[in-house]
Amino acid sequence: MSNIQHPTSAADTAAPAWLPQQLVQLLPGLALCCVVAMAATLVSTLHGGPQFLYALFFGVAFHYLSHDVHSRPGIEFCARTVLRLGVGLLGARITASQIAGLGWSTAAIVIVAVLTTIMCASLLGRRLGLNRAQSVLSGGAVAICGASAALAISAVLPRNKESDRFTLMVVVTVTVLSTVAMVVYPLIARLLHLPPELAGLFLGGTIHDVAQVVGAGYMLNHETGDYATIVKLFRVSMLAVVVVVVSAIFKKEREQSVDGTPAAKQALVPWFLWVFVALVILNSLGGVPVIVQQGLGTLSRLCLVVAIAALGIKTSFRQLARAGWKPFTLLLVETLWMAAFVLAAIYLRH
Repeated sequence: MSNIQHPTSAADTAAPAWLPQQLVQLLPGLALCCVVAMAATLVSTLHGGPQFLYALFFGVAFHYLSHDVHSRPGIEFCARTVLRLGVGLLGARITASQIAGLGWSTAAIVIVAVLTTIMCASLLGRRLGLNRAQSVLSGGAVAICGASAALAISAVLPRNKESDRFTLMVVVTVTVLSTVAMVVYPLIARLLHLPPELAGLFLGGTIHDVAQVVGAGYMLNHETGDYATIVKLFRVSMLAVVVVVVSAIFKKEREQSVDGTPAAKQALVPWFLWVFVALVILNSLGGVPVIVQQGLGTLSRLCLVVAIAALGIKTSFRQLARAGWKPFTLLLVETLWMAAFVLAAIYLRH
Protein backbone atom coordinates (compact mmCIF):
# COMPACT_ATOMS: atom_id res chain seq x y z
CA MET A 1 0.00 0.00 0.00
CA SER A 2 2.86 2.36 0.78
CA ASN A 3 4.15 2.12 -2.82
CA ILE A 4 0.90 3.33 -4.37
CA GLN A 5 1.31 6.72 -6.06
CA HIS A 6 -1.63 9.10 -5.78
CA PRO A 7 -2.43 10.61 -9.17
CA THR A 8 -3.24 14.01 -7.71
CA SER A 9 0.05 14.48 -5.84
CA ALA A 10 1.90 16.01 -8.79
CA ALA A 11 -0.93 18.40 -9.50
CA ASP A 12 -1.09 19.42 -5.85
CA THR A 13 2.56 20.46 -5.82
CA ALA A 14 2.57 22.08 -9.28
CA ALA A 15 2.74 25.87 -9.43
CA PRO A 16 -0.13 27.86 -10.96
CA ALA A 17 0.62 28.64 -14.59
CA TRP A 18 0.26 32.40 -14.08
CA LEU A 19 2.98 32.54 -11.37
CA PRO A 20 6.66 32.76 -12.40
CA GLN A 21 8.64 29.76 -11.20
CA GLN A 22 11.15 31.90 -9.29
CA LEU A 23 8.34 33.58 -7.35
CA VAL A 24 6.85 30.20 -6.49
CA GLN A 25 10.20 29.10 -5.05
CA LEU A 26 10.39 32.23 -2.90
CA LEU A 27 6.82 32.19 -1.58
CA PRO A 28 7.13 29.71 1.35
CA GLY A 29 10.18 31.37 2.92
CA LEU A 30 8.95 34.87 2.09
CA ALA A 31 5.58 34.15 3.69
CA LEU A 32 7.28 32.71 6.79
CA CYS A 33 9.46 35.82 7.26
CA CYS A 34 6.49 38.13 6.75
CA VAL A 35 4.39 36.25 9.33
CA VAL A 36 7.24 36.43 11.86
CA ALA A 37 7.63 40.16 11.15
CA MET A 38 3.88 40.71 11.56
CA ALA A 39 3.90 38.87 14.89
CA ALA A 40 6.83 40.98 16.11
CA THR A 41 5.08 44.17 15.00
CA LEU A 42 1.85 43.17 16.76
CA VAL A 43 3.59 42.37 20.05
CA SER A 44 5.61 45.60 19.87
CA THR A 45 2.47 47.63 19.18
CA LEU A 46 0.40 46.04 21.94
CA HIS A 47 3.03 45.71 24.66
CA GLY A 48 5.84 48.08 23.68
CA GLY A 49 9.48 47.12 23.33
CA PRO A 50 11.86 46.96 20.36
CA GLN A 51 10.25 45.59 17.21
CA PHE A 52 13.61 44.44 15.80
CA LEU A 53 14.44 42.41 18.89
CA TYR A 54 11.09 40.63 18.83
CA ALA A 55 11.59 39.79 15.16
CA LEU A 56 15.02 38.34 15.93
CA PHE A 57 13.88 36.11 18.76
CA PHE A 58 10.71 34.98 17.02
CA GLY A 59 12.79 34.14 13.96
CA VAL A 60 15.29 32.10 15.97
CA ALA A 61 12.39 29.96 17.22
CA PHE A 62 11.83 28.83 13.62
CA HIS A 63 15.48 28.06 12.93
CA TYR A 64 14.68 24.47 11.98
CA LEU A 65 12.89 25.73 8.85
CA SER A 66 16.08 27.33 7.54
CA HIS A 67 17.20 23.88 6.37
CA ASP A 68 13.94 23.12 4.58
CA VAL A 69 14.39 23.06 0.80
CA HIS A 70 11.05 24.80 0.24
CA SER A 71 11.54 27.71 2.64
CA ARG A 72 15.28 28.30 2.23
CA PRO A 73 15.16 30.34 -1.05
CA GLY A 74 12.61 32.79 0.35
CA ILE A 75 14.52 33.19 3.61
CA GLU A 76 17.72 33.97 1.71
CA PHE A 77 15.83 36.44 -0.48
CA CYS A 78 14.55 38.29 2.60
CA ALA A 79 17.99 38.28 4.26
CA ARG A 80 19.60 39.85 1.19
CA THR A 81 17.33 41.59 -1.33
CA VAL A 82 14.58 42.74 1.07
CA LEU A 83 17.31 43.93 3.46
CA ARG A 84 18.97 46.03 0.78
CA LEU A 85 15.65 47.54 -0.30
CA GLY A 86 14.87 48.53 3.29
CA VAL A 87 18.22 50.28 3.66
CA GLY A 88 17.79 52.11 0.35
CA LEU A 89 14.38 53.44 1.35
CA LEU A 90 15.86 55.04 4.50
CA GLY A 91 16.86 57.95 2.25
CA ALA A 92 13.23 59.11 2.10
CA ARG A 93 13.52 60.39 5.66
CA ILE A 94 16.43 62.81 5.06
CA THR A 95 16.71 66.23 3.42
CA ALA A 96 19.65 68.53 2.85
CA SER A 97 17.87 71.35 4.70
CA GLN A 98 17.67 69.23 7.86
CA ILE A 99 21.41 68.67 7.75
CA ALA A 100 22.19 72.33 6.97
CA GLY A 101 20.00 73.46 9.86
CA LEU A 102 22.21 71.76 12.42
CA GLY A 103 25.09 74.23 12.11
CA TRP A 104 28.76 73.49 11.56
CA SER A 105 29.67 72.88 15.21
CA THR A 106 26.94 70.30 15.79
CA ALA A 107 27.74 68.58 12.49
CA ALA A 108 31.45 68.51 13.38
CA ILE A 109 30.76 66.92 16.77
CA VAL A 110 28.62 64.21 15.18
CA ILE A 111 31.11 63.50 12.38
CA VAL A 112 34.07 63.21 14.75
CA ALA A 113 32.04 61.04 17.12
CA VAL A 114 31.19 58.66 14.26
CA LEU A 115 34.77 58.48 12.98
CA THR A 116 36.37 58.00 16.40
CA THR A 117 33.83 55.31 17.33
CA ILE A 118 34.69 53.32 14.19
CA MET A 119 38.41 53.80 14.91
CA CYS A 120 37.86 52.66 18.50
CA ALA A 121 36.11 49.55 17.18
CA SER A 122 38.99 48.74 14.84
CA LEU A 123 41.66 49.12 17.52
CA LEU A 124 39.81 47.32 20.30
CA GLY A 125 38.49 44.63 17.96
CA ARG A 126 42.05 43.75 17.00
CA ARG A 127 43.00 43.48 20.69
CA LEU A 128 40.03 41.17 21.29
CA GLY A 129 41.02 38.89 18.40
CA LEU A 130 38.16 39.83 16.07
CA ASN A 131 38.85 40.21 12.36
CA ARG A 132 38.74 43.53 10.52
CA ALA A 133 35.30 42.98 9.01
CA GLN A 134 33.75 42.19 12.39
CA SER A 135 35.30 45.27 13.97
CA VAL A 136 34.08 47.56 11.20
CA LEU A 137 30.60 46.06 11.37
CA SER A 138 30.27 46.62 15.12
CA GLY A 139 31.74 50.13 14.92
CA GLY A 140 29.44 51.18 12.10
CA ALA A 141 26.38 49.82 13.91
CA VAL A 142 27.09 51.86 17.04
CA ALA A 143 28.32 54.96 15.22
CA ILE A 144 25.48 55.40 12.74
CA CYS A 145 22.06 53.83 13.25
CA GLY A 146 22.19 50.54 15.09
CA ALA A 147 20.58 47.51 13.49
CA SER A 148 19.91 49.28 10.17
CA ALA A 149 23.59 50.21 9.79
CA ALA A 150 24.71 46.73 10.80
CA LEU A 151 22.54 45.22 8.09
CA ALA A 152 23.65 47.75 5.47
CA ILE A 153 27.37 47.33 6.20
CA SER A 154 27.11 43.53 6.35
CA ALA A 155 25.72 43.61 2.81
CA VAL A 156 29.09 44.84 1.44
CA LEU A 157 31.35 42.73 3.68
CA PRO A 158 32.81 39.34 2.69
CA ARG A 159 30.29 36.55 3.31
CA ASN A 160 31.24 33.32 5.06
CA LYS A 161 29.77 30.86 7.54
CA GLU A 162 30.46 33.16 10.48
CA SER A 163 29.29 36.45 8.98
CA ASP A 164 25.53 35.98 9.37
CA ARG A 165 25.92 34.77 12.95
CA PHE A 166 28.12 37.73 13.89
CA THR A 167 25.75 40.17 12.17
CA LEU A 168 22.85 38.80 14.17
CA MET A 169 24.87 39.03 17.37
CA VAL A 170 25.61 42.69 16.62
CA VAL A 171 21.95 43.41 15.85
CA VAL A 172 20.78 41.78 19.09
CA THR A 173 23.36 43.52 21.27
CA VAL A 174 23.09 46.96 19.69
CA THR A 175 19.28 46.83 19.95
CA VAL A 176 19.46 45.95 23.65
CA LEU A 177 22.04 48.69 24.32
CA SER A 178 19.94 51.20 22.37
CA THR A 179 16.86 50.33 24.43
CA VAL A 180 18.81 50.76 27.67
CA ALA A 181 20.17 54.09 26.42
CA MET A 182 16.64 55.27 25.60
CA VAL A 183 15.80 54.96 29.30
CA VAL A 184 19.09 56.05 30.87
CA TYR A 185 20.27 58.91 28.63
CA PRO A 186 17.25 61.20 29.25
CA LEU A 187 17.95 60.83 32.97
CA ILE A 188 21.55 61.90 32.37
CA ALA A 189 20.36 64.90 30.34
CA ARG A 190 18.04 65.94 33.19
CA LEU A 191 20.77 65.39 35.77
CA LEU A 192 23.14 67.65 33.83
CA HIS A 193 20.37 70.25 33.25
CA LEU A 194 21.04 70.29 29.51
CA PRO A 195 18.92 72.77 27.51
CA PRO A 196 16.76 71.28 24.70
CA GLU A 197 19.33 71.88 21.92
CA LEU A 198 22.20 70.25 23.81
CA ALA A 199 19.99 67.46 25.16
CA GLY A 200 18.88 66.77 21.58
CA LEU A 201 22.50 66.69 20.45
CA PHE A 202 23.38 64.22 23.20
CA LEU A 203 20.44 61.90 22.53
CA GLY A 204 20.53 62.09 18.74
CA GLY A 205 24.31 61.87 18.63
CA THR A 206 24.66 58.78 20.82
CA ILE A 207 21.59 56.48 20.84
CA HIS A 208 21.82 53.82 18.15
CA ASP A 209 18.35 53.30 16.67
CA VAL A 210 16.13 56.04 15.23
CA ALA A 211 13.02 54.84 17.08
CA GLN A 212 14.81 54.93 20.43
CA VAL A 213 16.14 58.43 19.72
CA VAL A 214 12.61 59.65 19.04
CA GLY A 215 11.32 57.97 22.20
CA ALA A 216 14.10 59.36 24.38
CA GLY A 217 13.83 62.89 22.97
CA TYR A 218 10.11 63.26 23.44
CA MET A 219 10.40 61.86 26.97
CA LEU A 220 11.98 65.21 27.84
CA ASN A 221 9.98 67.66 25.72
CA HIS A 222 8.84 68.33 22.16
CA GLU A 223 11.72 70.66 21.29
CA THR A 224 14.33 68.15 22.43
CA GLY A 225 12.58 65.41 20.49
CA ASP A 226 12.60 67.43 17.25
CA TYR A 227 16.28 68.37 17.56
CA ALA A 228 17.35 64.85 18.56
CA THR A 229 15.55 63.42 15.52
CA ILE A 230 17.31 65.81 13.11
CA VAL A 231 20.72 65.05 14.65
CA LYS A 232 19.99 61.33 14.34
CA LEU A 233 18.94 61.65 10.70
CA PHE A 234 22.24 63.43 10.01
CA ARG A 235 24.00 60.37 11.44
CA VAL A 236 21.85 58.15 9.22
CA SER A 237 22.85 60.22 6.17
CA MET A 238 26.49 59.29 6.87
CA LEU A 239 25.58 55.67 6.20
CA ALA A 240 26.01 56.19 2.46
CA VAL A 241 29.60 57.40 2.82
CA VAL A 242 30.54 54.68 5.30
CA VAL A 243 29.09 51.91 3.12
CA VAL A 244 30.97 53.15 0.05
CA VAL A 245 34.26 53.28 1.99
CA VAL A 246 33.72 49.83 3.51
CA SER A 247 32.74 48.45 0.09
CA ALA A 248 35.98 49.80 -1.40
CA ILE A 249 38.14 48.45 1.42
CA PHE A 250 36.69 44.93 1.27
CA LYS A 251 36.05 44.75 -2.49
CA LYS A 252 38.81 42.21 -3.23
CA GLU A 253 37.92 40.00 -0.27
CA ARG A 254 34.24 40.13 -1.19
CA GLU A 255 35.00 38.96 -4.71
CA GLN A 256 36.56 35.77 -3.38
CA SER A 257 34.12 32.90 -2.94
CA VAL A 258 34.04 30.77 0.20
CA ASP A 259 36.53 28.25 -1.23
CA GLY A 260 38.97 31.01 -2.22
CA THR A 261 38.35 30.98 -5.97
CA PRO A 262 37.60 34.26 -7.76
CA ALA A 263 33.93 35.16 -7.89
CA ALA A 264 32.05 37.56 -10.13
CA LYS A 265 33.06 41.22 -10.08
CA GLN A 266 30.86 43.36 -7.87
CA ALA A 267 29.97 47.03 -8.11
CA LEU A 268 31.80 49.37 -5.76
CA VAL A 269 28.56 51.20 -4.96
CA PRO A 270 25.70 48.71 -4.39
CA TRP A 271 22.33 49.41 -5.99
CA PHE A 272 20.54 50.04 -2.70
CA LEU A 273 22.94 52.90 -1.96
CA TRP A 274 22.01 54.57 -5.25
CA VAL A 275 18.37 54.30 -4.16
CA PHE A 276 19.30 55.89 -0.81
CA VAL A 277 21.14 58.83 -2.41
CA ALA A 278 18.46 59.35 -5.08
CA LEU A 279 15.72 59.55 -2.45
CA VAL A 280 17.74 62.04 -0.37
CA ILE A 281 18.20 64.27 -3.44
CA LEU A 282 14.54 64.00 -4.49
CA ASN A 283 13.38 64.65 -0.94
CA SER A 284 15.69 67.67 -0.65
CA LEU A 285 14.28 69.13 -3.89
CA GLY A 286 10.72 68.67 -2.68
CA GLY A 287 10.00 65.93 -5.18
CA VAL A 288 8.64 63.51 -2.58
CA PRO A 289 5.27 64.46 -1.00
CA VAL A 290 4.99 64.13 2.77
CA ILE A 291 2.53 61.26 2.54
CA VAL A 292 4.89 59.39 0.19
CA GLN A 293 7.82 60.05 2.58
CA GLN A 294 5.83 58.55 5.41
CA GLY A 295 4.82 55.58 3.30
CA LEU A 296 8.39 54.91 2.16
CA GLY A 297 9.63 55.26 5.73
CA THR A 298 7.09 52.71 6.92
CA LEU A 299 7.93 50.38 4.03
CA SER A 300 11.63 50.71 4.84
CA ARG A 301 11.09 49.69 8.45
CA LEU A 302 8.85 46.79 7.42
CA CYS A 303 11.51 45.54 5.00
CA LEU A 304 14.16 45.71 7.73
CA VAL A 305 11.90 43.85 10.18
CA VAL A 306 11.31 41.10 7.59
CA ALA A 307 15.06 40.93 6.90
CA ILE A 308 15.91 40.63 10.59
CA ALA A 309 13.28 37.90 10.96
CA ALA A 310 15.04 36.04 8.13
CA LEU A 311 18.43 36.46 9.83
CA GLY A 312 16.89 35.15 13.03
CA ILE A 313 15.51 32.10 11.25
CA LYS A 314 18.98 31.40 9.86
CA THR A 315 20.58 31.47 13.34
CA SER A 316 20.13 29.23 16.37
CA PHE A 317 20.54 30.07 20.06
CA ARG A 318 23.46 27.66 20.13
CA GLN A 319 25.16 29.62 17.36
CA LEU A 320 24.53 32.90 19.19
CA ALA A 321 26.12 31.48 22.33
CA ARG A 322 29.25 30.58 20.37
CA ALA A 323 29.89 34.26 19.66
CA GLY A 324 31.09 34.61 23.24
CA TRP A 325 31.69 37.74 25.30
CA LYS A 326 34.00 39.60 22.92
CA PRO A 327 31.37 41.12 20.57
CA PHE A 328 29.29 42.30 23.54
CA THR A 329 32.35 43.85 25.21
CA LEU A 330 33.35 45.60 21.99
CA LEU A 331 29.86 47.04 21.43
CA LEU A 332 29.55 48.15 25.05
CA VAL A 333 32.90 49.98 25.01
CA GLU A 334 32.00 51.66 21.69
CA THR A 335 28.66 52.79 23.15
CA LEU A 336 30.29 54.21 26.26
CA TRP A 337 32.98 55.90 24.19
CA MET A 338 30.45 57.64 21.94
CA ALA A 339 28.38 58.85 24.90
CA ALA A 340 31.48 60.13 26.73
CA PHE A 341 32.83 61.87 23.64
CA VAL A 342 29.57 63.71 22.85
CA LEU A 343 29.11 64.74 26.49
CA ALA A 344 32.69 66.05 26.60
CA ALA A 345 32.12 68.00 23.39
CA ILE A 346 28.89 69.44 24.79
CA TYR A 347 30.69 70.48 27.99
CA LEU A 348 33.45 72.23 26.02
CA ARG A 349 30.91 73.89 23.70
CA HIS A 350 28.68 74.98 26.57
